Amino acid sequence: MLSDRLAAALRSRNIYYGWVVAGTTFLVMLATAGAMGSAGVLIDPLQQEFGWSTEQISTAFAIRLVFFGLLGPFAAAFMNHFGIRKVVTAALVLIGTGIGLSMLMTQLWQLVVLWGFVIGIGTGMTALVLGATVASRWFEKRRGLVVGLMTASNATGQLIFLPLLASLSEHIGWRAALTFVVITLAVAFVLAALFLRDHPADLDLPIYGKSAITPAPRQSRRLIELLTTPLLTLREASKTQVFWVLFATFFVCGFSTNGLIQQHWISICGDVGIAPTGAAGYLALLGAFDFVGTICSGWLSDRYDNRYLLLGYYGLRGLSLIYLPYSGFSLLTLTIFAVFYGLDWVATVPPTVKLTAQRFGAEKAGLVFGWVFAGHQLGAATAAFTAGAVRTGTSSYYPAILMAGILCLVAALLILSISRKPSAPKVVQAA
Repeated sequence: MLSDRLAAALRSRNIYYGWVVAGTTFLVMLATAGAMGSAGVLIDPLQQEFGWSTEQISTAFAIRLVFFGLLGPFAAAFMNHFGIRKVVTAALVLIGTGIGLSMLMTQLWQLVVLWGFVIGIGTGMTALVLGATVASRWFEKRRGLVVGLMTASNATGQLIFLPLLASLSEHIGWRAALTFVVITLAVAFVLAALFLRDHPADLDLPIYGKSAITPAPRQSRRLIELLTTPLLTLREASKTQVFWVLFATFFVCGFSTNGLIQQHWISICGDVGIAPTGAAGYLALLGAFDFVGTICSGWLSDRYDNRYLLLGYYGLRGLSLIYLPYSGFSLLTLTIFAVFYGLDWVATVPPTVKLTAQRFGAEKAGLVFGWVFAGHQLGAATAAFTAGAVRTGTSSYYPAILMAGILCLVAALLILSISRKPSAPKVVQAA
């Protein structure tokens, strides 16, 4: 295989192949994030072409976010069983097929099926759990930094694609925007097939930061075991206060980011007379600062108390959102919002992953974080629907924005209920 030859060549130059795996995962998550973010440019064009309401369209996208989140822990189990490469390539095919077929849709139920279920399932298999799994398998040293890079890719991809997609949608049509997304997914498929490997031991390599080679975990061939392992993990994790605090705060994280700003930003700006391309430009600026902020957060999470990092992140995000409705939506005020909110967009992820690994053990970190991430996407789905319903009912997004800001301040205080010193992991190994 090409990856074997490349690994051997890099080893001779004292370069760890895990960085190739991390880089490939970064690009895959960038592409799938672009697919997720493309939903943000579809609301207005679908309204104009088919006459569907904001609430109807948002409901389909909310279903997608639910599947995106709930599949997280099962995605980790599938990766443990089938391998990262097989799961990722299958997911990319599913996402590309769903987006490709959506260009032919004419009925609302088709939007629900394709974007709610097909794309929701596909993106759920390549969510943040993928980055957490790769980081946990390949890196002991620099794990926080790698998680930060993966998280930045996922979030930034949803934002930096939007200006281009919005421009294509506005000047050529929304189908042209989706065609670009499909091409991007095809490139990601080729990279994943060529360069992703499941475990360092497959290449006779140790985990980065360790000297001994750790054997790849045993893979059960029983389907029932595959499906029940995430549920058993949830049962054990749910007995702890830490799990529910992380779940609740990540619910707020998803509510205040993917579900609200990422999903509705173009429409929010449209209400104050800002064109889609201009609104997407602010999202691109937000994404640039998000990339910096998330990588810095990963670096900080390796060095400081992650509880206090989360306290600051949620507090800053809450204040930024409360400020937004009163900002006047001028060039200066929106730039200020993009900078501060962007630095904090998903800076919460590296500390959350670190706390999960500390409290539940490295072996179960991917599965437990999968359930925590489910909370994130349930929050995103709630916001996607709620904000759409609020906009339809009141002709304004402002109540939903203020609600998100207040919830962030509550989450900032809630995180302090986690004790300073972690107890021994309580999650048992599944049979």
